Amino acid sequence: MFVNVIKSYRDVVAACDSELLGRKFEEPFGDAVKQLDVKENFYKGKEGREVSEEELVELMKFFAREDATFNIVGEKSVNAALKAGIVSEENIGTVQGVPFVLVLL
Repeated sequence: MFVNVIKSYRDVVAACDSELLGRKFEEPFGDAVKQLDVKENFYKGKEGREVSEEELVELMKFFAREDATFNIVGEKSVNAALKAGIVSEENIGTVQGVPFVLVLL
């Protein structure tokens, strides 16, 4: 999994499953289209790195205490967010079967 912490007024933690990096998913959503674009410059960026599930869980716990926001894509990354306690099952959406969650604590 890749994680990238984007420093701003409120830090943004972007995490995704490694195999999803650079891919785009779309599906119809009423009269519109739901889109999930796993851009390398956002989820990996210059400062991002590949981490284990344990590392990602600990990072998420830390940044949750720091009042960060989270953008998480992929089954493994979303499962790490569940283990970190920052999301619950009902918060998880999908696009073409790919789970994602946006968290604003």
